[in-house]
Amino acid sequence: MTQAILDTATSFLKEKGFLEPQIGIVLGTGLGQLVTHLQVEVAINYSDIPHFPVSTVEFHSGKLVYGTLEGKKVIVMQGRFHLYEGYNLQEVTFPVRVMKALGVSSLLISNAAGAINLNYKKGDLMLLDDHINLQGGSPLAFATVSDFGERFTDMCAPYDATLNEKMLAIAKEKNIVLHKGVYAAVVGPQLETRAEYRYLKIIGSDAVGMSTVPEVIVANHLNLPVIAVSVLTDECNPDDLKPVNIPEIIAVAGEAEPKMITLFKTLIGQI
Repeated sequence: MTQAILDTATSFLKEKGFLEPQIGIVLGTGLGQLVTHLQVEVAINYSDIPHFPVSTVEFHSGKLVYGTLEGKKVIVMQGRFHLYEGYNLQEVTFPVRVMKALGVSSLLISNAAGAINLNYKKGDLMLLDDHINLQGGSPLAFATVSDFGERFTDMCAPYDATLNEKMLAIAKEKNIVLHKGVYAAVVGPQLETRAEYRYLKIIGSDAVGMSTVPEVIVANHLNLPVIAVSVLTDECNPDDLKPVNIPEIIAVAGEAEPKMITLFKTLIGQI
């Protein structure tokens, strides 16, 4: 990760029309339809952007979209990158650095996750209040990180309190169930064993997934206010564990997506 690489990608996108964006959005598994609500001005495949990784997950679109939503200029990542695709943590989080360099002042993140807290049900949404990094590394662990921000980034409050309060108020107003909890990030792509689910519960996790935390760490490194919401696509009960059904997980995410879109659109209108 160097300034020259960041500058090359940023300059390319500015030339393509990604001008003065206000909000960055990362869309996770089964949550790509927010872009249909945009007044799209530019859409570029990740493969065409210098130094960008390429999404290898079949249900991630792999496009960077720029346009207007609720009166705000936004950049939407339609699909993200994961450690389990073979990328390193600097590559996974490179798009967050690019969006910040382009000018975004807030970052909204979505993901699909499994419910460790069995009071939370399949199809519910969870606002991230805190997280546990179990991915075995940090996106800030590289030699020149101090060129981009404080090496020893504080993480006592990784999710922006003001944005979280706004989101909770919106959910209450819209009569949308929105839990608040702790998200554990693992490497994947394999799903967890019964013993691992029990461990995740013991250490205080309410949900588990394979993304988001590296992006949030980098957002904090860049002093970029960030908020994240999980769609809970399955219930991870170690005493009644069934083989994973990926099509069902994608279907649950799709069914919950309208609620996520309502929350994100309303929040964007208030930022």
